[in-house]
Amino acid sequence: MTTPPTTAHPDSWMLDLVFEVRGVTHAVVLSSDGLVKVRTDQTDPDTADKVAAACAGLVALGLSMGREFGRSDVLRQVVVEFDGGFLFVRGAGDGSRLAVVTDATVDPGLVAQQMQAQVLMIGERTLGTEPVGH
Repeated sequence: MTTPPTTAHPDSWMLDLVFEVRGVTHAVVLSSDGLVKVRTDQTDPDTADKVAAACAGLVALGLSMGREFGRSDVLRQVVVEFDGGFLFVRGAGDGSRLAVVTDATVDPGLVAQQMQAQVLMIGERTLGTEPVGH
């Protein structure tokens, strides 16, 4: 059984920095309402939609927890560890989020560092907004 070819996403170059980290399997930029804005060429549209929808729910939960138990409604990141890997989500400007799915071999610190660098690049070049803070 072969995997059908994935149509190249026109803006997938924006995710090159984070996708080059060993162990990263998918990277998606999603809008504040959970729609896919950008995905890597290695992430098919259906998978990107699933990641975006799940992350929108996690972000909503995180924002709610921050308002209830934190000091603001600013959500810096969400990290989920599951058997076989991780899901990382962080802000990417204008309400967008960068979501990265990895396998279990990944270095979480390196992923977080590359995501921060990627967000700064996306914020400055593409979204036309101020980069997300540290």
